[in-house]
Amino acid sequence: MSTDIRSGRNRSPRPTARSARPGHSRPAARARSEGPRRLVFFDVDETLIGRKSGPDFLHDHFVRMHGPDGARRAGELLGALAGLPREEGNRRFHRAFRGCPAAEAEAAARRWYEEHSRADGFYLPTTLAALRRHRAEGASVALVSGTFPPLLAVIAEAVGARFALGAGLERRGPLFTGELIGSPAIGEGKRTLVRRLLARHPDIDPADCWAYGDHPSDLPMLHSVGHAVMVAPDGTHTTVPTPSAGTDAGG
Repeated sequence: MSTDIRSGRNRSPRPTARSARPGHSRPAARARSEGPRRLVFFDVDETLIGRKSGPDFLHDHFVRMHGPDGARRAGELLGALAGLPREEGNRRFHRAFRGCPAAEAEAAARRWYEEHSRADGFYLPTTLAALRRHRAEGASVALVSGTFPPLLAVIAEAVGARFALGAGLERRGPLFTGELIGSPAIGEGKRTLVRRLLARHPDIDPADCWAYGDHPSDLPMLHSVGHAVMVAPDGTHTTVPTPSAGTDAGG
């Protein structure tokens, strides 16, 4: 799934005295024909924000829907996923939402964001500052994540990202089936999504683009551009060597 989320609802981050989290001002209008000058790709969990959004949301949602039994069910499910390969675990995670009304899940995702993004440390300040800097320099931001798709859309809107890249979540009528459309946005899945977006903008040189991640599984995405950054748990940014020109970053 590659979603261009440009709309009048996009919000531009602004600093606050209390914490480094996006504010709610409206960005300046752009000419309809304007294309991105450069693309910058950000993983979300533990790269842009300091937590794992999907498991955190699932726990909150189950507790809201099922009370104390929901906490137990969420713990059992997340425990069962812990030992699986990341791609398989991601698919099974989304099956927990089989039969869930899409509108209900989307409203819950927005509520989760509004409640949790107010906390100090929700956003990693160094990464949020980098995102703001790239936007100020005229780059278009793409969030690339395997998190629950409604969460990805809300976070992308909040930080002013133009694109939200991840697997789609299948619907049958108003309900989610729990099945992903396409490969999980993990490992090679992220590389595929990044390359598809770059292919849609052939005037942009991948060597001029940036990518940020926190885990070795993000390396396929990081190696698809000319400037790659690994984010440590404390928010420290380290430059990642990328393949020589003409190999990976060149496509």
